[in-house]
Amino acid sequence: AQLKRSHHASRTLLYKKTFVESFEETPLLVAVLTYMGYGILTIFGYLRDFLRDWKLEKCHLAREREEQKDFVPLYQDFENFYTRNLYMRIRDNWNRPIRSVPGAKMDLVERVTPDYNWTFEHTGKVLKDVINMGSYNYLGFAENTGTCADTASECTEKYGVGVCSTRQELGNIDKHEELEKLAARFLGVESSMVFGMGFATNSMNIPALMEKGCLILSDELNHASLVLGARLSGATIRVFKHNNMQSLEKLLRDAMVHGQPRTHRPWKKILILVEGIYSMEGSIVRLPEIIALKKKYKAYLYLDEAHSIGALGPRGRGVVDYFGLDPCDVDIMMGTFTKSFGAAGGYIGGKKELVDYLRLHSHSAVYATSMSPPITQQIITSMKCIMGEDGTTLGQERLCQLSENTTYFRRRLHEMGFIIYGNNDSPVVPLMLYMPAKIGAFGREMLKRNIGTVVVGFPATPIIESRARFCVSAAHTREMLDTVMFLRFSYSFMNL
Repeated sequence: AQLKRSHHASRTLLYKKTFVESFEETPLLVAVLTYMGYGILTIFGYLRDFLRDWKLEKCHLAREREEQKDFVPLYQDFENFYTRNLYMRIRDNWNRPIRSVPGAKMDLVERVTPDYNWTFEHTGKVLKDVINMGSYNYLGFAENTGTCADTASECTEKYGVGVCSTRQELGNIDKHEELEKLAARFLGVESSMVFGMGFATNSMNIPALMEKGCLILSDELNHASLVLGARLSGATIRVFKHNNMQSLEKLLRDAMVHGQPRTHRPWKKILILVEGIYSMEGSIVRLPEIIALKKKYKAYLYLDEAHSIGALGPRGRGVVDYFGLDPCDVDIMMGTFTKSFGAAGGYIGGKKELVDYLRLHSHSAVYATSMSPPITQQIITSMKCIMGEDGTTLGQERLCQLSENTTYFRRRLHEMGFIIYGNNDSPVVPLMLYMPAKIGAFGREMLKRNIGTVVVGFPATPIIESRARFCVSAAHTREMLDTVMFLRFSYSFMNL
Protein backbone atom coordinates (compact mmCIF):
# COMPACT_ATOMS: atom_id res chain seq x y z
CA ALA A 1 0.00 0.00 0.00
CA GLN A 2 2.89 2.34 0.80
CA LEU A 3 4.46 1.68 -2.60
CA LYS A 4 1.11 2.33 -4.32
CA ARG A 5 0.72 5.68 -2.52
CA SER A 6 4.30 6.61 -3.43
CA HIS A 7 3.72 5.76 -7.10
CA HIS A 8 0.49 7.80 -7.15
CA ALA A 9 2.28 10.77 -5.57
CA SER A 10 5.07 10.65 -8.15
CA ARG A 11 2.48 10.59 -10.97
CA THR A 12 0.65 13.54 -9.45
CA LEU A 13 3.84 15.63 -9.43
CA LEU A 14 4.09 15.27 -13.22
CA TYR A 15 0.81 17.12 -13.78
CA LYS A 16 0.36 20.84 -13.25
CA LYS A 17 -3.45 20.58 -13.19
CA THR A 18 -6.14 18.00 -12.56
CA PHE A 19 -6.32 15.28 -15.21
CA VAL A 20 -9.85 13.82 -15.28
CA GLU A 21 -11.07 11.14 -17.68
CA SER A 22 -14.19 8.99 -17.50
CA PHE A 23 -14.80 5.56 -19.06
CA GLU A 24 -17.83 4.09 -17.35
CA GLU A 25 -18.15 0.34 -17.80
CA THR A 26 -21.04 -0.99 -19.84
CA PRO A 27 -23.91 -1.98 -17.50
CA LEU A 28 -24.34 -5.76 -17.38
CA LEU A 29 -27.95 -5.71 -18.57
CA VAL A 30 -27.08 -3.43 -21.47
CA ALA A 31 -24.14 -5.67 -22.42
CA VAL A 32 -26.32 -8.79 -22.39
CA LEU A 33 -29.04 -7.11 -24.50
CA THR A 34 -26.40 -5.80 -26.92
CA TYR A 35 -24.92 -9.25 -27.46
CA MET A 36 -28.44 -10.60 -27.93
CA GLY A 37 -29.11 -7.90 -30.53
CA TYR A 38 -25.99 -8.80 -32.52
CA GLY A 39 -26.87 -12.49 -32.15
CA ILE A 40 -30.34 -11.95 -33.63
CA LEU A 41 -28.87 -9.88 -36.48
CA THR A 42 -26.36 -12.65 -37.20
CA ILE A 43 -29.04 -15.36 -37.27
CA PHE A 44 -31.19 -13.35 -39.68
CA GLY A 45 -28.07 -12.60 -41.72
CA TYR A 46 -27.40 -16.30 -42.25
CA LEU A 47 -31.07 -16.81 -43.14
CA ARG A 48 -30.92 -14.04 -45.75
CA ASP A 49 -27.67 -15.44 -47.17
CA PHE A 50 -29.43 -18.81 -47.51
CA LEU A 51 -32.24 -17.12 -49.42
CA ARG A 52 -29.70 -15.36 -51.66
CA ASP A 53 -27.93 -18.62 -52.42
CA TRP A 54 -31.26 -20.05 -53.61
CA LYS A 55 -31.93 -16.88 -55.65
CA LEU A 56 -34.97 -16.04 -53.51
CA GLU A 57 -33.45 -12.70 -52.53
CA LYS A 58 -31.24 -10.46 -54.64
CA CYS A 59 -27.76 -9.55 -53.42
CA HIS A 60 -26.40 -6.27 -54.78
CA LEU A 61 -22.80 -6.67 -53.58
CA ALA A 62 -19.99 -8.12 -55.66
CA ARG A 63 -19.87 -11.91 -55.56
CA GLU A 64 -17.74 -14.58 -57.23
CA ARG A 65 -19.06 -15.67 -60.64
CA GLU A 66 -20.54 -19.12 -60.88
CA GLU A 67 -18.30 -20.01 -63.85
CA GLN A 68 -15.22 -19.17 -61.75
CA LYS A 69 -16.10 -21.41 -58.83
CA ASP A 70 -13.08 -23.66 -59.56
CA PHE A 71 -10.67 -20.70 -59.35
CA VAL A 72 -9.04 -19.58 -56.13
CA PRO A 73 -11.47 -16.85 -54.89
CA LEU A 74 -10.36 -13.23 -54.96
CA TYR A 75 -11.92 -12.76 -51.54
CA GLN A 76 -13.68 -14.86 -48.97
CA ASP A 77 -17.43 -14.45 -49.22
CA PHE A 78 -17.77 -14.49 -45.42
CA GLU A 79 -15.68 -11.29 -45.21
CA ASN A 80 -18.65 -9.38 -46.59
CA PHE A 81 -21.13 -10.94 -44.18
CA TYR A 82 -21.10 -7.90 -41.89
CA THR A 83 -21.41 -5.50 -44.83
CA ARG A 84 -24.33 -7.36 -46.38
CA ASN A 85 -26.36 -8.03 -43.28
CA LEU A 86 -25.54 -5.43 -40.65
CA TYR A 87 -23.91 -2.37 -42.20
CA MET A 88 -26.48 -2.15 -44.99
CA ARG A 89 -29.26 -1.67 -42.45
CA ILE A 90 -27.73 1.60 -41.24
CA ARG A 91 -25.75 2.68 -44.30
CA ASP A 92 -27.92 5.77 -44.76
CA ASN A 93 -26.22 7.33 -41.72
CA TRP A 94 -22.91 7.71 -43.58
CA ASN A 95 -21.60 9.35 -46.75
CA ARG A 96 -24.30 12.00 -46.68
CA PRO A 97 -23.41 14.58 -49.37
CA ILE A 98 -23.23 18.21 -48.25
CA ARG A 99 -23.45 21.29 -50.47
CA SER A 100 -22.09 24.01 -48.24
CA VAL A 101 -19.16 24.89 -46.03
CA PRO A 102 -18.98 22.38 -43.12
CA GLY A 103 -19.24 25.11 -40.51
CA ALA A 104 -21.44 25.29 -37.43
CA LYS A 105 -24.39 24.76 -39.77
CA MET A 106 -24.44 23.08 -43.16
CA ASP A 107 -26.76 22.12 -46.01
CA LEU A 108 -27.31 18.42 -46.76
CA VAL A 109 -28.48 16.95 -50.06
CA GLU A 110 -31.61 14.90 -49.41
CA ARG A 111 -31.55 11.34 -50.67
CA VAL A 112 -33.84 8.31 -50.56
CA THR A 113 -33.27 4.59 -51.06
CA PRO A 114 -35.69 2.40 -53.00
CA ASP A 115 -33.92 -0.84 -52.07
CA TYR A 116 -33.14 -0.65 -48.34
CA ASN A 117 -29.82 1.22 -48.51
CA TRP A 118 -28.21 -0.73 -51.36
CA THR A 119 -28.46 2.34 -53.59
CA PHE A 120 -29.45 5.98 -53.08
CA GLU A 121 -31.22 8.56 -55.23
CA HIS A 122 -31.13 12.33 -54.78
CA THR A 123 -34.54 13.97 -54.54
CA GLY A 124 -33.27 17.39 -55.61
CA LYS A 125 -34.16 18.91 -52.25
CA VAL A 126 -31.70 20.40 -49.77
CA LEU A 127 -31.92 20.20 -45.97
CA LYS A 128 -30.99 23.72 -44.88
CA ASP A 129 -29.15 24.84 -41.74
CA VAL A 130 -28.42 21.44 -40.25
CA ILE A 131 -26.44 21.88 -37.01
CA ASN A 132 -23.08 20.27 -37.72
CA MET A 133 -21.89 18.15 -34.79
CA GLY A 134 -19.68 15.83 -36.85
CA SER A 135 -16.92 17.86 -38.53
CA TYR A 136 -13.46 18.29 -36.97
CA ASN A 137 -13.76 22.03 -37.49
CA TYR A 138 -12.51 22.75 -33.97
CA LEU A 139 -11.62 26.42 -34.43
CA GLY A 140 -14.19 27.26 -37.09
CA PHE A 141 -11.70 28.00 -39.89
CA ALA A 142 -13.68 25.90 -42.41
CA GLU A 143 -15.40 28.96 -43.91
CA ASN A 144 -15.76 30.62 -47.30
CA THR A 145 -15.67 34.20 -46.05
CA GLY A 146 -13.09 36.11 -44.03
CA THR A 147 -9.33 36.53 -44.15
CA CYS A 148 -8.49 32.86 -44.75
CA ALA A 149 -10.82 32.61 -47.75
CA ASP A 150 -9.59 35.92 -49.19
CA THR A 151 -5.89 35.06 -48.96
CA ALA A 152 -6.48 31.56 -50.34
CA SER A 153 -8.35 33.09 -53.29
CA GLU A 154 -5.50 35.49 -53.98
CA CYS A 155 -3.00 32.64 -53.78
CA THR A 156 -5.05 30.63 -56.29
CA GLU A 157 -4.95 33.50 -58.77
CA LYS A 158 -1.17 33.74 -58.45
CA TYR A 159 -0.10 30.08 -58.23
CA GLY A 160 -3.09 28.09 -59.49
CA VAL A 161 -4.62 25.18 -57.61
CA GLY A 162 -1.83 22.65 -58.09
CA VAL A 163 1.89 22.39 -58.82
CA CYS A 164 1.82 19.01 -60.62
CA SER A 165 5.17 17.90 -59.25
CA THR A 166 6.96 16.65 -56.15
CA ARG A 167 8.89 18.92 -53.80
CA GLN A 168 12.22 17.52 -55.02
CA GLU A 169 11.52 18.29 -58.65
CA LEU A 170 9.53 21.39 -59.68
CA GLY A 171 6.88 21.39 -56.96
CA ASN A 172 8.66 23.43 -54.29
CA ILE A 173 7.30 26.96 -54.01
CA ASP A 174 8.11 29.78 -51.62
CA LYS A 175 4.80 29.25 -49.79
CA HIS A 176 5.87 25.74 -48.74
CA GLU A 177 9.07 27.03 -47.20
CA GLU A 178 7.23 29.90 -45.52
CA LEU A 179 4.77 27.43 -43.99
CA GLU A 180 7.55 25.14 -42.75
CA LYS A 181 9.35 27.98 -40.99
CA LEU A 182 6.08 29.20 -39.48
CA ALA A 183 5.11 25.69 -38.35
CA ALA A 184 8.49 25.21 -36.66
CA ARG A 185 7.97 28.44 -34.70
CA PHE A 186 4.41 27.45 -33.88
CA LEU A 187 5.52 24.07 -32.53
CA GLY A 188 8.63 25.38 -30.80
CA VAL A 189 11.00 23.03 -32.63
CA GLU A 190 14.12 23.50 -34.76
CA SER A 191 12.62 22.51 -38.09
CA SER A 192 9.49 21.12 -39.72
CA MET A 193 8.34 19.60 -42.97
CA VAL A 194 4.87 19.60 -44.53
CA PHE A 195 3.13 16.95 -46.62
CA GLY A 196 0.08 17.02 -48.86
CA MET A 197 -1.79 14.23 -47.09
CA GLY A 198 -2.23 13.66 -43.36
CA PHE A 199 -2.66 9.86 -43.60
CA ALA A 200 0.51 9.51 -45.66
CA THR A 201 2.42 11.65 -43.16
CA ASN A 202 2.19 8.72 -40.75
CA SER A 203 2.08 5.74 -43.09
CA MET A 204 5.07 6.87 -45.19
CA ASN A 205 7.32 8.50 -42.59
CA ILE A 206 7.36 5.79 -39.91
CA PRO A 207 8.89 3.30 -42.41
CA ALA A 208 11.61 5.88 -43.15
CA LEU A 209 12.51 6.02 -39.45
CA MET A 210 12.14 2.39 -38.39
CA GLU A 211 13.31 -0.92 -39.87
CA LYS A 212 13.91 -4.56 -39.05
CA GLY A 213 15.65 -4.85 -35.70
CA CYS A 214 13.73 -1.90 -34.27
CA LEU A 215 10.86 -2.05 -31.79
CA ILE A 216 7.63 -0.06 -31.95
CA LEU A 217 5.43 0.21 -28.84
CA SER A 218 1.97 1.28 -30.01
CA ASP A 219 -1.14 2.28 -28.06
CA GLU A 220 -3.92 -0.20 -28.75
CA LEU A 221 -6.26 2.58 -29.94
CA ASN A 222 -3.86 4.27 -32.36
CA HIS A 223 -5.20 5.48 -35.71
CA ALA A 224 -5.04 3.24 -38.79
CA SER A 225 -2.35 5.46 -40.37
CA LEU A 226 -0.02 4.80 -37.42
CA VAL A 227 -0.77 1.09 -37.52
CA LEU A 228 -0.12 0.92 -41.27
CA GLY A 229 3.13 2.89 -40.98
CA ALA A 230 4.34 0.59 -38.21
CA ARG A 231 3.56 -2.51 -40.26
CA LEU A 232 5.21 -1.16 -43.41
CA SER A 233 8.40 -0.39 -41.48
CA GLY A 234 9.21 -4.06 -40.90
CA ALA A 235 9.92 -3.34 -37.23
CA THR A 236 8.65 -5.54 -34.41
CA ILE A 237 5.37 -4.17 -33.02
CA ARG A 238 4.11 -4.62 -29.50
CA VAL A 239 0.85 -3.09 -28.28
CA PHE A 240 0.21 -1.63 -24.84
CA LYS A 241 -3.16 -0.98 -23.22
CA HIS A 242 -4.69 2.40 -23.94
CA ASN A 243 -3.10 5.15 -21.83
CA ASN A 244 -1.90 2.50 -19.38
CA MET A 245 1.54 3.41 -18.13
CA GLN A 246 2.04 0.13 -16.24
CA SER A 247 1.47 -1.80 -19.48
CA LEU A 248 3.87 0.46 -21.38
CA GLU A 249 6.59 0.28 -18.72
CA LYS A 250 6.39 -3.51 -18.64
CA LEU A 251 6.99 -3.64 -22.39
CA LEU A 252 9.87 -1.18 -22.10
CA ARG A 253 11.43 -3.14 -19.26
CA ASP A 254 11.09 -6.44 -21.12
CA ALA A 255 12.62 -4.86 -24.23
CA MET A 256 15.63 -3.65 -22.28
CA VAL A 257 16.13 -6.95 -20.45
CA HIS A 258 15.49 -9.50 -23.21
CA GLY A 259 16.36 -7.57 -26.37
CA GLN A 260 15.48 -9.00 -29.77
CA PRO A 261 13.86 -12.46 -30.05
CA ARG A 262 16.24 -15.43 -30.45
CA THR A 263 19.46 -13.37 -30.67
CA HIS A 264 18.76 -11.23 -27.55
CA ARG A 265 20.74 -8.41 -29.13
CA PRO A 266 19.74 -4.89 -28.05
CA TRP A 267 17.07 -3.25 -30.18
CA LYS A 268 18.43 -0.75 -32.71
CA LYS A 269 15.73 1.73 -31.72
CA ILE A 270 12.65 1.71 -29.53
CA LEU A 271 9.85 4.05 -30.63
CA ILE A 272 6.70 4.83 -28.62
CA LEU A 273 3.69 5.68 -30.82
CA VAL A 274 0.85 7.70 -29.25
CA GLU A 275 -1.82 10.25 -30.21
CA GLY A 276 -2.64 13.57 -28.56
CA ILE A 277 -6.45 13.15 -28.55
CA TYR A 278 -7.92 9.78 -29.43
CA SER A 279 -10.72 10.56 -31.84
CA MET A 280 -12.97 7.63 -30.93
CA GLU A 281 -12.54 7.79 -27.15
CA GLY A 282 -12.18 11.53 -26.52
CA SER A 283 -9.22 10.78 -24.25
CA ILE A 284 -5.99 12.77 -23.96
CA VAL A 285 -2.62 11.04 -23.86
CA ARG A 286 -0.82 10.94 -20.49
CA LEU A 287 2.12 12.75 -22.02
CA PRO A 288 4.02 13.72 -18.85
CA GLU A 289 4.18 10.08 -17.76
CA ILE A 290 5.14 8.85 -21.23
CA ILE A 291 7.96 11.40 -21.47
CA ALA A 292 9.20 10.29 -18.05
CA LEU A 293 9.23 6.64 -19.19
CA LYS A 294 10.86 7.56 -22.49
CA LYS A 295 13.72 9.28 -20.68
CA LYS A 296 14.06 6.48 -18.13
CA TYR A 297 14.43 3.76 -20.78
CA LYS A 298 16.17 5.86 -23.47
CA ALA A 299 13.39 5.37 -26.04
CA TYR A 300 12.10 7.71 -28.76
CA LEU A 301 8.64 9.27 -28.80
CA TYR A 302 6.40 9.81 -31.85
CA LEU A 303 3.39 12.02 -31.02
CA ASP A 304 0.45 12.26 -33.45
CA GLU A 305 -1.38 15.52 -32.76
CA ALA A 306 -3.94 15.27 -35.54
CA HIS A 307 -6.85 16.13 -33.23
CA SER A 308 -5.03 18.03 -30.50
CA ILE A 309 -3.03 20.61 -32.46
CA GLY A 310 -4.99 23.86 -32.43
CA ALA A 311 -7.66 22.35 -30.18
CA LEU A 312 -5.74 22.03 -26.89
CA GLY A 313 -3.57 24.30 -24.80
CA PRO A 314 -3.85 27.96 -23.83
CA ARG A 315 -2.00 28.92 -27.04
CA GLY A 316 -3.44 26.19 -29.25
CA ARG A 317 -0.10 24.40 -29.54
CA GLY A 318 -1.63 21.03 -28.79
CA VAL A 319 -1.12 18.51 -26.02
CA VAL A 320 2.46 19.66 -25.29
CA ASP A 321 1.12 23.15 -24.63
CA TYR A 322 -1.81 21.71 -22.67
CA PHE A 323 0.53 20.06 -20.17
CA GLY A 324 3.06 22.92 -20.22
CA LEU A 325 5.88 20.65 -21.41
CA ASP A 326 9.04 21.29 -23.42
CA PRO A 327 8.54 20.44 -27.14
CA CYS A 328 12.14 19.20 -27.24
CA ASP A 329 11.08 16.26 -25.04
CA VAL A 330 9.07 14.88 -27.98
CA ASP A 331 11.40 13.46 -30.63
CA ILE A 332 8.94 13.42 -33.54
CA MET A 333 5.98 15.81 -33.49
CA MET A 334 3.40 14.94 -36.10
CA GLY A 335 0.04 16.52 -36.83
CA THR A 336 -2.44 17.33 -39.57
CA PHE A 337 -3.90 20.52 -41.00
CA THR A 338 -7.24 18.89 -41.81
CA LYS A 339 -9.01 19.79 -38.58
CA SER A 340 -8.25 22.91 -36.56
CA PHE A 341 -6.76 24.71 -39.59
CA GLY A 342 -9.61 23.93 -41.98
CA ALA A 343 -7.25 22.71 -44.71
CA ALA A 344 -5.46 19.47 -45.69
CA GLY A 345 -2.09 17.79 -45.28
CA GLY A 346 0.23 17.07 -42.38
CA TYR A 347 3.57 17.95 -40.84
CA ILE A 348 6.57 16.47 -39.05
CA GLY A 349 8.48 18.63 -36.58
CA GLY A 350 11.63 18.05 -34.56
CA LYS A 351 15.38 18.48 -34.73
CA LYS A 352 16.89 19.76 -37.96
CA GLU A 353 18.81 16.52 -38.49
CA LEU A 354 15.55 14.55 -38.34
CA VAL A 355 13.76 16.75 -40.87
CA ASP A 356 16.75 16.85 -43.25
CA TYR A 357 16.87 13.06 -43.16
CA LEU A 358 13.14 12.78 -43.99
CA ARG A 359 13.49 15.15 -46.94
CA LEU A 360 15.71 12.55 -48.58
CA HIS A 361 14.18 9.29 -47.36
CA SER A 362 10.44 9.83 -46.89
CA HIS A 363 8.36 8.34 -49.72
CA SER A 364 5.70 10.94 -49.03
CA ALA A 365 8.27 13.67 -49.75
CA VAL A 366 10.08 12.05 -52.66
CA TYR A 367 7.17 10.67 -54.67
CA ALA A 368 3.98 12.50 -53.62
CA THR A 369 2.74 15.68 -55.27
CA SER A 370 3.41 18.70 -53.07
CA MET A 371 0.74 20.60 -51.16
CA SER A 372 -1.68 22.73 -53.19
CA PRO A 373 -0.79 26.49 -52.99
CA PRO A 374 -4.22 27.74 -51.80
CA ILE A 375 -4.25 25.05 -49.11
CA THR A 376 -0.78 26.16 -48.04
CA GLN A 377 -2.00 29.74 -47.79
CA GLN A 378 -5.08 28.70 -45.81
CA ILE A 379 -2.82 27.04 -43.24
CA ILE A 380 -0.44 30.01 -43.07
CA THR A 381 -3.28 32.47 -42.50
CA SER A 382 -5.11 30.36 -39.89
CA MET A 383 -1.86 29.57 -38.06
CA LYS A 384 -0.88 33.24 -37.90
CA CYS A 385 -4.37 33.96 -36.59
CA ILE A 386 -3.93 31.40 -33.79
CA MET A 387 -0.50 32.86 -32.97
CA GLY A 388 -1.87 36.40 -32.96
CA GLU A 389 0.48 37.48 -35.76
CA ASP A 390 -2.39 38.74 -37.89
CA GLY A 391 -2.74 41.79 -35.66
CA THR A 392 -6.03 40.62 -34.12
CA THR A 393 -7.17 38.66 -31.08
CA LEU A 394 -9.48 36.46 -33.18
CA GLY A 395 -7.33 33.36 -32.73
CA GLN A 396 -7.21 33.63 -28.96
CA GLU A 397 -10.95 34.29 -28.86
CA ARG A 398 -11.61 31.11 -30.84
CA LEU A 399 -9.38 29.07 -28.52
CA CYS A 400 -11.26 30.39 -25.50
CA GLN A 401 -14.63 29.80 -27.16
CA LEU A 402 -13.73 26.19 -28.00
CA SER A 403 -12.68 25.55 -24.40
CA GLU A 404 -15.87 27.10 -23.03
CA ASN A 405 -18.08 25.18 -25.46
CA THR A 406 -16.34 21.90 -24.63
CA THR A 407 -16.68 22.39 -20.87
CA TYR A 408 -20.33 23.46 -21.15
CA PHE A 409 -21.37 20.67 -23.54
CA ARG A 410 -19.74 17.91 -21.50
CA ARG A 411 -21.03 19.24 -18.18
CA ARG A 412 -24.63 19.54 -19.38
CA LEU A 413 -24.62 16.04 -20.92
CA HIS A 414 -23.30 14.62 -17.67
CA GLU A 415 -25.97 16.45 -15.67
CA MET A 416 -28.64 15.06 -17.99
CA GLY A 417 -27.57 11.52 -17.15
CA PHE A 418 -25.87 10.47 -20.40
CA ILE A 419 -22.80 8.24 -20.31
CA ILE A 420 -19.99 10.09 -22.08
CA TYR A 421 -16.37 9.04 -22.54
CA GLY A 422 -13.09 10.90 -22.51
CA ASN A 423 -11.30 13.80 -20.90
CA ASN A 424 -13.15 16.84 -19.56
CA ASP A 425 -11.13 19.11 -21.87
CA SER A 426 -11.48 17.05 -25.06
CA PRO A 427 -13.68 18.57 -27.82
CA VAL A 428 -14.38 15.02 -29.02
CA VAL A 429 -17.42 13.83 -27.04
CA PRO A 430 -18.46 10.16 -27.44
CA LEU A 431 -22.00 9.51 -26.16
CA MET A 432 -22.64 5.82 -25.56
CA LEU A 433 -25.51 4.08 -27.39
CA TYR A 434 -24.43 0.45 -26.89
CA MET A 435 -27.19 -1.42 -28.75
CA PRO A 436 -26.91 -1.97 -32.53
CA ALA A 437 -30.52 -0.95 -33.22
CA LYS A 438 -29.86 2.45 -31.65
CA ILE A 439 -27.03 3.30 -34.05
CA GLY A 440 -29.21 3.84 -37.09
CA ALA A 441 -32.24 5.07 -35.16
CA PHE A 442 -30.27 7.75 -33.33
CA GLY A 443 -28.64 9.13 -36.49
CA ARG A 444 -31.94 9.24 -38.39
CA GLU A 445 -33.92 10.81 -35.57
CA MET A 446 -31.31 13.52 -35.02
CA LEU A 447 -31.31 14.36 -38.74
CA LYS A 448 -35.12 14.67 -38.64
CA ARG A 449 -34.53 17.35 -36.02
CA ASN A 450 -31.97 19.11 -38.26
CA ILE A 451 -28.88 17.90 -36.40
CA GLY A 452 -26.05 16.15 -38.23
CA THR A 453 -24.26 13.55 -36.10
CA VAL A 454 -21.73 10.75 -36.53
CA VAL A 455 -22.71 7.33 -35.19
CA VAL A 456 -20.11 4.60 -34.79
CA GLY A 457 -20.39 0.86 -34.13
CA PHE A 458 -18.55 -2.43 -34.47
CA PRO A 459 -15.91 -3.02 -35.91
CA ALA A 460 -14.77 0.60 -35.44
CA THR A 461 -15.54 0.23 -31.72
CA PRO A 462 -15.78 -2.78 -29.38
CA ILE A 463 -18.96 -4.74 -30.02
CA ILE A 464 -20.74 -3.49 -26.86
CA GLU A 465 -19.54 0.11 -27.09
CA SER A 466 -21.43 1.64 -30.02
CA ARG A 467 -21.66 5.40 -29.72
CA ALA A 468 -22.53 8.75 -31.22
CA ARG A 469 -19.47 10.99 -31.54
CA PHE A 470 -19.85 14.75 -31.33
CA CYS A 471 -17.16 17.25 -32.22
CA VAL A 472 -17.49 20.62 -30.51
CA SER A 473 -16.37 23.71 -32.43
CA ALA A 474 -15.59 27.31 -31.58
CA ALA A 475 -18.13 28.18 -34.28
CA HIS A 476 -20.99 26.69 -32.25
CA THR A 477 -23.06 29.15 -30.27
CA ARG A 478 -24.52 28.40 -26.86
CA GLU A 479 -27.99 28.37 -28.46
CA MET A 480 -26.89 25.66 -30.94
CA LEU A 481 -25.50 23.47 -28.19
CA ASP A 482 -28.66 23.94 -26.11
CA THR A 483 -30.79 22.99 -29.13
CA VAL A 484 -28.76 19.82 -29.69
CA MET A 485 -28.97 18.78 -26.04
CA PHE A 486 -32.70 19.53 -25.76
CA LEU A 487 -33.55 17.47 -28.83
CA ARG A 488 -31.23 14.68 -27.73
CA PHE A 489 -32.93 14.62 -24.34
CA SER A 490 -36.34 14.54 -26.06
CA TYR A 491 -35.23 11.57 -28.18
CA SER A 492 -33.92 9.74 -25.10
CA PHE A 493 -37.17 10.42 -23.25
CA MET A 494 -39.24 9.07 -26.13
CA ASN A 495 -37.18 5.87 -26.14
CA LEU A 496 -37.91 5.41 -22.44
